[in-house]
Amino acid sequence: MTRRIFLSSPAPTGEEAFNEGWNQALPIGNGSLGGMVYGDPFSDIIQLNEDTVWVGGGGRNRVNPKAIKSWKRCRELLLEGRIKEAEALCESDLYAIPDQQRYYDTCGHISLCFDGEEYKDYRRELCLETAVCKVSYTSGGNKFEREYFASAPDRVVAIRQRSIGGAAFGGRVKICPAREPEDEGVCAGGLFATVQEPEGGCKYTVMVSCDCDGCVIFEDGEFKIYDSTEAVIWITIRSSFFGDDVDSWCENALESASELGYEAVKARHIDDYKSYFDRVYLELCGEDRSGTPTNERLKSAESGPKLAELYFDYGRYLLISSSRPGTRPANLQGIWNKDKTPPWGSKYTININAEMNYWPAGVCALSDLEAPLLEHLKTMLPYGKKVAKDMYGLEGFCAHHNTDIFGDCAPQDQWMPATVWPMGAAWLCTHIKSHYEFTGDVEFLREYIGILKEACRFFTGYLFEREGKLITGPSTSPENTYIHPSGERGSLCVGPTMDSMIVREIFESCIEYSKLLGEEDDLTAELEKMLPKLPRPSVGKYGQIKEWAEDYDEVEPGHRHISHLWGLYPSDQLSYEKTPELMGAARVTLERRLLNGGGHTGWSRAWIINMWARLRDGDKACENVEALLSRSTYPNFLDMHPPFQIDGNFGGTAGIAEMLIQSQGGVITLLPALPKKWPAGRAGGLRARGNISADIEWRGGSLCFARLTANRDCEFKLVIPDGTRAETADCAAEPAGTDPQGRRILKIKAKRGEKVEIRR
Repeated sequence: MTRRIFLSSPAPTGEEAFNEGWNQALPIGNGSLGGMVYGDPFSDIIQLNEDTVWVGGGGRNRVNPKAIKSWKRCRELLLEGRIKEAEALCESDLYAIPDQQRYYDTCGHISLCFDGEEYKDYRRELCLETAVCKVSYTSGGNKFEREYFASAPDRVVAIRQRSIGGAAFGGRVKICPAREPEDEGVCAGGLFATVQEPEGGCKYTVMVSCDCDGCVIFEDGEFKIYDSTEAVIWITIRSSFFGDDVDSWCENALESASELGYEAVKARHIDDYKSYFDRVYLELCGEDRSGTPTNERLKSAESGPKLAELYFDYGRYLLISSSRPGTRPANLQGIWNKDKTPPWGSKYTININAEMNYWPAGVCALSDLEAPLLEHLKTMLPYGKKVAKDMYGLEGFCAHHNTDIFGDCAPQDQWMPATVWPMGAAWLCTHIKSHYEFTGDVEFLREYIGILKEACRFFTGYLFEREGKLITGPSTSPENTYIHPSGERGSLCVGPTMDSMIVREIFESCIEYSKLLGEEDDLTAELEKMLPKLPRPSVGKYGQIKEWAEDYDEVEPGHRHISHLWGLYPSDQLSYEKTPELMGAARVTLERRLLNGGGHTGWSRAWIINMWARLRDGDKACENVEALLSRSTYPNFLDMHPPFQIDGNFGGTAGIAEMLIQSQGGVITLLPALPKKWPAGRAGGLRARGNISADIEWRGGSLCFARLTANRDCEFKLVIPDGTRAETADCAAEPAGTDPQGRRILKIKAKRGEKVEIRR
């Protein structure tokens, strides 16, 4: 069965139906170039993006000069219970000037018009196995087919319109820039439009050329195709962000693609894409409804295992298509944005959303695609150090809840529940730990240990002692609001639970990795002294994990953020192995959120899937996979916040993987949260921490076969399911006790290439 997103009806392209049509568009991308394909047989649109096209330039210092003298006063007011006074001071003295970072832009679209009036047998599909989008239809008794893909090797978007039976067609192709072009016309046998972004933003060029077996005429700002049976349209975009000769770069890309020819460029594209996509597979047994349009399948309240399987593959497709080594990180919409002023600026929101984009990377064997996010830490570092110094008078690296392509780390927005939250850089730095755990790459660790140390250094000055504990403040529990015992409502606070969890994670990682690399210093010694004073999670009056240092009630008990369970997922500070006494409280926390309407945004629902998986409740995890599909997914399978945000797609993919394999704490557990609705299936290539590949197969709800392959010399522990036996002829193994469910654990010492097999 070929993995396809399939729609059987056109998507409207008119301005009055812009959102409706775009939410049915199919995305293509090569990491930097993105396109959304939609329309009808005779009038198609490919809406374009390039990942460096942003409004405005970098290098600004937006820190409020009053902040350095006022932030500690905010803290004092909070400790005195004077919440409104603290928040008023925060608004006047801590909010940045101006309050907005830069934002992502669209590059407009290419309009394609082909001859014809009536049609039948229309189909628009995206093949996830080849990353090729296809439109097919019959008109005038002749069959036509149009293909779209974005090639990373050849740096172009390619479109081929052809007649299957040899009937001739004609058409028109035009560049429609999002903003008034600075220059446009004919260049190097094609069309170009050059646009200058406002507010000192980059300049970029969209260039289009055409090869066909008929006649092409360039006139009136478009090219016209006559008497062709096949026409190939090449598109590329380049911006001045790279500082090179943009027009020459575009001309060379188009000329090179044209010389290679469509079939060669397509073959190179597919080979490149499959080198990522084919690393992992998932097959869930269930009713095969691949012949039914995907949007119709989504309408089912219980979507079934095969739709979850497709969603898993789609998330991997989107990550491969929006994040490659050398590109910018996937933003709030990946790379696909239709608006000149997109929701939330389509930036990098780092109080969960940008991080969630990369949750599937390790477990889906795509750690190399995490490189753009990690590289962005290097971009942020000098700005983050300046923000720490100018805003707080402290050493180290600090960022708040957003950053942009230029690495801006100052507070964003004028929104009390989110703006002054100095944990953004710290959360991003936990991806250093995650990347190392999945890859075992010591040289990577050596390259990034300095950034991790700078993030820790900031907290040696920012933390303060209260009742024997070191806590943060002023801060927030992201985007949530509490009710103070005085009756006041507030968001600004001291010591939210999530902050302490994140600080613990980076302190412990910094200490461990400094010792591993032989880079212990005065900072490491200081962190070791501070670590015991960091608060541990505690249980509140409802039996829940407390969200704040005090046991406040929430204004919105069903809030979309579940920040106080950060230690459950993505961290592993809460687990049945480490903190069995807190797992019941974690469950109560999640149930209270859901009982009060939680999970109402796509990304929040995706986070909940991962949390249920960590709680080892497969049926609840599956219930939320189905809710994500039926309530928070657009017809084109993209995540519905609403509006579109891509983080839900990535979080959902990570959650499905988390149901099948977990490896936190050095212990690998297979099928830890298998739901009853997925009684049989198989998966291959999933990655466990330690850089271990796992192939698994199950029937009747039980594991029947697994093979784990070490991709490097490593040691790990493996839970052996009841009724199975382990074959470890390749490597050393010894008993290592039992897990909380009483199952045997083996300690494995394996060399690269060695395997462990489990059989029933």
